[in-house]
Amino acid sequence: MAGARWALLVLSAAAAAGSGAGERLHVCKESEYHYEYTACDSSGSRWRVAVPHTPGLCTGLPDPVRGTECSFSCRAGEFLDMKAQRCRPCAEGTYSLGTGVRFDEWDELPHGFASAATSLDSGDGFGDAVENCTGSTWVPLGDYVASNTDECTATLMYAVNLKQSGTVSFEYIYPDSSIVFEFFVQNDQCQATVEESRWMRTTEKGWEFHSVELSRGNNVLFWRTTAFAVWSKVPKPVLVRNIGITGVAFTSECFPCKPGTFAAAAGSSSCQPCPANTASGKGATSCQPCEPHSYAEPGAASCKPRPPCTDKDYLYTHSACDEHGETQLMFKWAEPKVCSEELPQAAKLPPSGGRTRCPPCNPGFAAANGSCQPCPMGSYSNGSGCLSCPMGTEPVLGLEYKWWNVLPPNMETTVLSGINFEYKGIAGWEVAGDYIYTAAGASDNDFMILTLLVPGFSPPSPVLEDTESKEVARITFVFEMICTVNCELYFMVGINSHTNTPVETWTGPRGKQSYTYVVEKNATMSFTWAFQRTPYHEEGRRYTSDVAKLYSINVTNVLGGVASFCRRCVPETSGSCAPCPPGNVLDHGSGTCRPCPSGTYLQGHPSDGLPACHPCGPGTYSNQLRSLCYNNCSVVLPLRGRILHYEFPALAAAAALDTGPAFTPRGRRYRHHFRVSLCGQQGRRAAACADNVTDTRLRVVRGYVCQATLLPPERPQGPISSQPISLGDRILGVTTSSTLDGITSPAELFPPGHPDLPDIIFFYRSNDVTQPCGSGRATAVRLRCDPLRPTPGTLSVPSKCPEGTCDGCTFHFLWVTAEGCPRCSNSHYRPIVSACIGGIQRTTYVWREPRLCRGGRSLPPQLVRPCRSMDFWLKVGISAGTGAAALLAALATYFWKKNQKLEYKYSKLVMSAAAKESELPAPDTCAIMEGEDAEDELVFATKKSLFGKIKSLTSKRLPDGFDSVPLKTSSGGSAMEL
Repeated sequence: MAGARWALLVLSAAAAAGSGAGERLHVCKESEYHYEYTACDSSGSRWRVAVPHTPGLCTGLPDPVRGTECSFSCRAGEFLDMKAQRCRPCAEGTYSLGTGVRFDEWDELPHGFASAATSLDSGDGFGDAVENCTGSTWVPLGDYVASNTDECTATLMYAVNLKQSGTVSFEYIYPDSSIVFEFFVQNDQCQATVEESRWMRTTEKGWEFHSVELSRGNNVLFWRTTAFAVWSKVPKPVLVRNIGITGVAFTSECFPCKPGTFAAAAGSSSCQPCPANTASGKGATSCQPCEPHSYAEPGAASCKPRPPCTDKDYLYTHSACDEHGETQLMFKWAEPKVCSEELPQAAKLPPSGGRTRCPPCNPGFAAANGSCQPCPMGSYSNGSGCLSCPMGTEPVLGLEYKWWNVLPPNMETTVLSGINFEYKGIAGWEVAGDYIYTAAGASDNDFMILTLLVPGFSPPSPVLEDTESKEVARITFVFEMICTVNCELYFMVGINSHTNTPVETWTGPRGKQSYTYVVEKNATMSFTWAFQRTPYHEEGRRYTSDVAKLYSINVTNVLGGVASFCRRCVPETSGSCAPCPPGNVLDHGSGTCRPCPSGTYLQGHPSDGLPACHPCGPGTYSNQLRSLCYNNCSVVLPLRGRILHYEFPALAAAAALDTGPAFTPRGRRYRHHFRVSLCGQQGRRAAACADNVTDTRLRVVRGYVCQATLLPPERPQGPISSQPISLGDRILGVTTSSTLDGITSPAELFPPGHPDLPDIIFFYRSNDVTQPCGSGRATAVRLRCDPLRPTPGTLSVPSKCPEGTCDGCTFHFLWVTAEGCPRCSNSHYRPIVSACIGGIQRTTYVWREPRLCRGGRSLPPQLVRPCRSMDFWLKVGISAGTGAAALLAALATYFWKKNQKLEYKYSKLVMSAAAKESELPAPDTCAIMEGEDAEDELVFATKKSLFGKIKSLTSKRLPDGFDSVPLKTSSGGSAMEL
């Protein structure tokens, strides 16, 4: 109340000053002033006062009067007449929200809006900012305002004070998840009030409506975008239009309809857009039709002259087959037709071609009553006629389109404007017999949309949770792109009528090629192809010859689909077929199911034929259902004649690795976040990467190895995690070889390890097939032993490839940890034998250095055994040596004496022979009995050497026991033996 009284005093003083100068000022006319309300007091009351447009211009203003209650408001389509303080309806050509305001004209930023740009906080650990963001703002573009596309953070702000609770609503287009888009509201204490709806969902179906409740009091609205692009592609901007705010106390005037719209009746709460070929100015009550030689698009503010038609303004198509089974090539004008064929040098529509024989029906269909009808259940068709499946077989249900005379009933086509992103009621794709191709569109930057709807899937056997592939079905299509500029083809997938998610994008000309997408969820699905010739808008059609063609589309396991062939199955008594139980495969010979042996798993898809049992890779085992192979966190490997046992259960938990920071081609900072889980019981995969940007609900990707992109905008929850992908859904094997299943892990990518213990390499492959990676992404993880690195150890990527991959398809990691060491065995330690001390010898066992093992067998205890010391063996040696010397001396004496005896005997015989030579005949022998003349001794002046003595002892002894002595005859003849 005090505030109102103070305002009245100020106004009274102003009136008094005016009366003092009344001689110079005239009495105010009604057009020279307006009414305003004072601020509300504590009781909710206020005063209405008159305020001159120009202070001091006139005098004699009306006296202040008590105003309406502060909570008073008018309904939509009305405004508050301040003079009468009553609500009155808006006039024709104007509109009002009642308690709100709307911003739908964006030729410039409306009053009260502000746009600001900031760089990333350098204290977030991602490094310093690398570009100047002062020019990065939201840009008004007529009907909407567009966000920035550079790698800065741009914020659009608007502050409003609400007298009562209200709402803020707006329409937006958010087509590219490479931009982080958030909308939030703060109160006057800078506290967020709508955190749960802060992160906006991406859109792929035109404008989306978003509304948030606002509290009474001050509210600051924030639209914030942060662009990032790991690749060089420029992201598409976020567009916002038709911002409406309710909850303001009142509106004292109605807003005129913007050009291109009209309000025909009084009391309108909104304006309607003008239909095609009409236009209107600002505040129009109706739209004016264009002249015959001009045209206007819906919602246009003015008409444009029609250009002359060219060959780019018409297209060709094929008519449906008639009752005679014939079709005709036809030409028609591209819609919407804006050209004039009556102008000079204008092109004319070519005449239709002759009739030709219709191609056969698509597989699974047959001609009936002049059209192609699906074959009944239990039959199949190649397009010419329906045939029943033989006994022991069943039809393989699906949808296959390869002939395009008419658009199938479960497909629809339209055009999305590249200017205002509104859908147009015209066809975006046209059938052409062998293929379906993109039509012209109204502009070269329009999106040509083709959608295939599938009600659900019926896989031949249930999809198990613990299986390598969760494949429910697959879609394969053959396409071609003919482009002269930077055209784009998007393939998107929608689940249960939710927003389409882009799966793959192709840019520029592309030869005829095939693409396959695996469906892993049984739900109602939509598959969408969107083609845009150029992202830049120009008047007219310049690139209509740039087209995308679809030659064939094949979807497997479609619920209620048709069949083009039959497959073997297990017959039942009722005549129908039953699928084999999990872990079993059909034997073609007997027609019965047999289980896959241990160490194998079922691989293959029924659409490609029957599954077969395939062996698991090295170091892996098959689960009980034979649905996948896994490693149970242990492996046995031979190495140089040894058998090494590894156990690493702690590595089943995922380890994290953040690379970078790195920079995109345009300077935006980011990190790659990896999570790696080497193994898991029964194929459990613990690595999980999340996306907390594009959806309100967290989206998580799981696998053995996964990757996400981290961005550091200002948010209390920490860095943003986006674009999660799986790098390893199934394990291929565990080995020391550097190559497995076409995947190579070069040893030179990482520093060398220990030469006596090679790295163990885990090979994985992802189920996601991408355009550059036809076999899916692959991952090789090297596990290296280091007893000094406790669990979990360190995870690293190659220094040559800081993003983990050198080619974009195969990722490489090195995991150094004590868990990578083998279990200790006998070969890991050696004995050390001590000297014999005090009759005791000790054997101690120590680890070989460096110790490259852990756990397993412990060191054996020390061995103690009795022994003989060195003093004992020295005494034994001296005694043995002395005895040997004495024995040798005795032997020498003995042999010497014997030699002396032999010499004596010899001499005696010689002398006897010489004395009797003349008188006695020669003796037959000189044998002397052993022991004869034993006591006789002779002393010779000449002695033989020891060698000669020994030699004489070796003389031959005759068999009769006598020694033979060689004698020399006196005649000098040859010696004779005696």
